[in-house]
Amino acid sequence: MAQEPAKNQIQLSLEEEQEQRIAVGRKMALLAASAGMDKKAIGIEIIDVVGKVDYADFLVLMTGTSDRHCGAISDGVDQTLSKAGYTLLGSEGKGEWYLLDFFDVVVHVFSESARDLYDLSGLWMDAGRVPVPDRPLPTDN
Repeated sequence: MAQEPAKNQIQLSLEEEQEQRIAVGRKMALLAASAGMDKKAIGIEIIDVVGKVDYADFLVLMTGTSDRHCGAISDGVDQTLSKAGYTLLGSEGKGEWYLLDFFDVVVHVFSESARDLYDLSGLWMDAGRVPVPDRPLPTDN
Protein backbone atom coordinates (compact mmCIF):
# COMPACT_ATOMS: atom_id res chain seq x y z
CA MET A 1 0.00 0.00 0.00
CA ALA A 2 1.39 3.42 -0.98
CA GLN A 3 2.11 5.76 1.87
CA GLU A 4 0.73 9.28 1.75
CA PRO A 5 3.33 12.07 1.92
CA ALA A 6 3.45 13.99 5.17
CA LYS A 7 1.35 17.16 5.15
CA ASN A 8 4.38 19.43 5.39
CA GLN A 9 6.37 17.44 2.79
CA ILE A 10 6.27 18.81 -0.74
CA GLN A 11 6.17 16.19 -3.48
CA LEU A 12 8.05 17.17 -6.63
CA SER A 13 7.04 16.14 -10.12
CA LEU A 14 9.53 14.12 -12.17
CA GLU A 15 10.39 17.24 -14.17
CA GLU A 16 11.01 19.23 -10.98
CA GLU A 17 13.19 16.45 -9.58
CA GLN A 18 15.21 16.38 -12.81
CA GLU A 19 15.59 20.17 -12.81
CA GLN A 20 16.74 20.06 -9.19
CA ARG A 21 19.26 17.27 -9.94
CA ILE A 22 20.64 19.22 -12.90
CA ALA A 23 20.96 22.40 -10.80
CA VAL A 24 22.88 20.47 -8.14
CA GLY A 25 25.10 18.94 -10.85
CA ARG A 26 25.80 22.37 -12.34
CA LYS A 27 26.73 23.69 -8.88
CA MET A 28 29.02 20.68 -8.35
CA ALA A 29 30.66 21.18 -11.77
CA LEU A 30 31.32 24.84 -10.99
CA LEU A 31 32.80 23.88 -7.62
CA ALA A 32 35.06 21.32 -9.34
CA ALA A 33 36.19 24.01 -11.81
CA SER A 34 36.87 26.38 -8.92
CA ALA A 35 38.92 23.70 -7.13
CA GLY A 36 40.94 23.25 -10.32
CA MET A 37 41.57 27.00 -10.44
CA ASP A 38 42.78 26.87 -6.84
CA LYS A 39 45.40 24.34 -8.00
CA LYS A 40 46.33 26.43 -11.08
CA ALA A 41 44.71 24.11 -13.66
CA ILE A 42 44.52 25.56 -17.15
CA GLY A 43 41.96 25.22 -19.94
CA ILE A 44 39.04 24.56 -17.60
CA GLU A 45 35.85 23.72 -19.46
CA ILE A 46 32.43 22.49 -18.33
CA ILE A 47 30.48 20.56 -20.97
CA ASP A 48 26.71 20.15 -20.55
CA VAL A 49 25.81 16.61 -21.63
CA VAL A 50 22.34 16.55 -20.02
CA GLY A 51 20.18 14.12 -22.01
CA LYS A 52 23.03 13.18 -24.34
CA VAL A 53 24.62 10.42 -22.23
CA ASP A 54 23.38 8.29 -19.36
CA TYR A 55 26.51 8.40 -17.20
CA ALA A 56 26.67 12.12 -16.33
CA ASP A 57 25.09 15.53 -16.77
CA PHE A 58 28.32 17.53 -16.84
CA LEU A 59 31.91 16.85 -17.84
CA VAL A 60 34.58 19.06 -16.33
CA LEU A 61 37.85 19.14 -18.27
CA MET A 62 41.06 20.72 -17.03
CA THR A 63 44.75 20.48 -17.75
CA GLY A 64 47.85 20.24 -15.61
CA THR A 65 51.38 21.13 -16.67
CA SER A 66 53.04 17.94 -15.40
CA ASP A 67 52.12 14.51 -14.05
CA ARG A 68 52.63 15.76 -10.49
CA HIS A 69 50.49 18.83 -11.19
CA CYS A 70 47.69 16.64 -12.60
CA GLY A 71 47.78 14.55 -9.42
CA ALA A 72 47.63 17.64 -7.21
CA ILE A 73 44.68 19.02 -9.19
CA SER A 74 42.85 15.68 -8.94
CA ASP A 75 43.45 15.52 -5.18
CA GLY A 76 42.32 19.12 -4.76
CA VAL A 77 39.08 18.57 -6.67
CA ASP A 78 38.36 15.40 -4.69
CA GLN A 79 39.01 17.13 -1.35
CA THR A 80 36.95 20.20 -2.22
CA LEU A 81 33.91 18.26 -3.44
CA SER A 82 34.12 15.76 -0.57
CA LYS A 83 34.31 18.63 1.93
CA ALA A 84 31.17 20.08 0.31
CA GLY A 85 29.36 16.78 0.91
CA TYR A 86 29.58 15.21 -2.56
CA THR A 87 30.47 11.52 -2.76
CA LEU A 88 33.23 10.28 -5.05
CA LEU A 89 31.92 7.08 -6.66
CA GLY A 90 35.20 6.13 -8.23
CA SER A 91 38.45 7.41 -9.59
CA GLU A 92 41.00 6.19 -12.08
CA GLY A 93 44.24 7.36 -13.49
CA LYS A 94 47.79 8.24 -12.79
CA GLY A 95 50.15 10.66 -14.40
CA GLU A 96 48.66 12.06 -17.59
CA TRP A 97 44.93 11.50 -17.03
CA TYR A 98 42.80 11.34 -13.90
CA LEU A 99 39.06 10.68 -13.92
CA LEU A 100 36.88 11.47 -10.90
CA ASP A 101 33.29 10.18 -11.02
CA PHE A 102 30.82 12.08 -8.85
CA PHE A 103 27.82 10.43 -10.60
CA ASP A 104 26.20 13.47 -12.28
CA VAL A 105 29.59 15.12 -12.79
CA VAL A 106 32.70 13.47 -14.22
CA VAL A 107 35.95 15.39 -13.85
CA HIS A 108 38.87 14.76 -16.23
CA VAL A 109 42.32 16.10 -15.36
CA PHE A 110 44.68 15.76 -18.32
CA SER A 111 48.25 16.51 -19.23
CA GLU A 112 48.40 18.71 -22.32
CA SER A 113 49.38 15.77 -24.56
CA ALA A 114 46.61 13.50 -23.20
CA ARG A 115 44.02 16.24 -23.64
CA ASP A 116 45.09 16.72 -27.25
CA LEU A 117 45.11 12.96 -27.88
CA TYR A 118 41.63 12.21 -26.49
CA ASP A 119 40.09 15.53 -27.61
CA LEU A 120 36.92 15.34 -25.49
CA SER A 121 36.29 19.01 -26.26
CA GLY A 122 36.18 18.17 -29.95
CA LEU A 123 34.08 15.07 -29.37
CA TRP A 124 31.48 17.24 -27.58
CA MET A 125 31.85 20.32 -29.80
CA ASP A 126 28.06 20.42 -30.36
CA ALA A 127 27.23 20.20 -26.64
CA GLY A 128 26.52 23.28 -24.58
CA ARG A 129 29.11 24.85 -22.31
CA VAL A 130 28.65 26.20 -18.81
CA PRO A 131 30.50 29.49 -18.39
CA VAL A 132 33.45 29.11 -16.02
CA PRO A 133 34.10 32.07 -13.69
CA ASP A 134 37.36 33.97 -14.10
CA ARG A 135 38.38 33.21 -10.53
CA PRO A 136 37.64 30.54 -7.94
CA LEU A 137 34.33 30.63 -6.12
CA PRO A 138 34.45 31.86 -2.51
CA THR A 139 34.53 29.05 0.02
CA ASP A 140 32.65 28.73 3.29
CA ASN A 141 35.73 28.34 5.50
